[in-house]
Amino acid sequence: MRRWLAMLAAAVTGAVLVALLVPMALLIRTVAENGALSRATSAAESVVVAVGTPDLPLAVERMPVPATVFLPDGRVLGEPAPVSDAVRLAKTGRSVTAQAQGGREVLVSVRTAEGPVVIRVFVGDAELAGGVREAWLALGLLALALVVLGIVLADRLALRVTRPVGELARLSHRLAGGDLSARAEPGGPPEVESVGRALNHLAGRIGDLLEAERESVADLSHRLRTPLMGLGADAESLRDPEEAARIGARADALERAVSAVIEETRRRADRDAAEAVTPARRPSCDATSVVRGRVLFWSVLAEDQERAFTIELPDGPAEVAVSEGDLAACVDALLGNVFAHTAEGLAFAVRLAATATGAVLTVSDDGPGFPAEFGERGSSGGGSTGLGLDIARRTAQASGGGMRVAGSAVELVLGRGTGAG
Repeated sequence: MRRWLAMLAAAVTGAVLVALLVPMALLIRTVAENGALSRATSAAESVVVAVGTPDLPLAVERMPVPATVFLPDGRVLGEPAPVSDAVRLAKTGRSVTAQAQGGREVLVSVRTAEGPVVIRVFVGDAELAGGVREAWLALGLLALALVVLGIVLADRLALRVTRPVGELARLSHRLAGGDLSARAEPGGPPEVESVGRALNHLAGRIGDLLEAERESVADLSHRLRTPLMGLGADAESLRDPEEAARIGARADALERAVSAVIEETRRRADRDAAEAVTPARRPSCDATSVVRGRVLFWSVLAEDQERAFTIELPDGPAEVAVSEGDLAACVDALLGNVFAHTAEGLAFAVRLAATATGAVLTVSDDGPGFPAEFGERGSSGGGSTGLGLDIARRTAQASGGGMRVAGSAVELVLGRGTGAG
């Protein structure tokens, strides 16, 4: 912006100076020529009073400029000069100014009893342009100084705009990085200052909304504990000890998951604030271990529903840039979709393959596959909210990978670095 404003100031100033200085330069040249011709005419007229008297030769010698006098008898006094067409015209009794080689000649005709006397004064080109070059040089330096001054002033004005705009850009990057405590110092033109105040208000509003969201999640999780406690009590009242133990274990696992949500929600505010000051260390985990543990957890329900399943894991650890909790939630979301949206007895498969850049997790089943209207969050079709697949997608993208759905298979590319997939 500063560069463009400086160029605009230079262009406008230059155009104005051209419109003013070019006519002024032509006027200076015209004034200089008229002055030189006027002085030559005055010098010639000073000899007129001596025409017809014996003092004419002396008057010619005393002239301040070289002059020539053509007498009626053909004699020539003063500087020798050729008899040009202008001289012959002046001998008819007309005073003229004509162009000559190397300058101009001023001819004054005086009638006498013997005939016309012509007084010629020659003005060279150097005298006609006397002082013009110096005046033009002064005008050029003045124009250059004015252009430079205009550029400097435009740059100072542009700096008043670009500096606060740059501050607003840095503030937006800090907000995007999670530093919701960042605020702008309003300054600059009124419009830019208004944008800074609006951005500060937006940052405060975002912080308030995030805090309200965390409190809502925590409150909802707390509310879930009451029915979970009732579910645990109902499990203990079952007559079949094995069935009671199984349902009680499920209720305990669900309660632990709810407690983990509460703790994660409470910790997130402190973690976000700390990361705004010092970037957090990149999360990572062993995908092999996490996937094995989650499949083992879901295997109990698979046996109850008589589902055959296969699992393929690398021989060694497969490090990915995802925290252990996030990857576990991702696997749970994918396997939960299998159990929730396919008929009992249908088989499924989990395959984890280590790659040079991370790992590829594929979860497939023998069901009909995803519907044709499968879309984004909240619109997956088939009576599903789509939130489970959205969790999986965001987990993959956070690691620098992505998600692909083909038929009844979901493929997640998990990278070792963070970024958008």
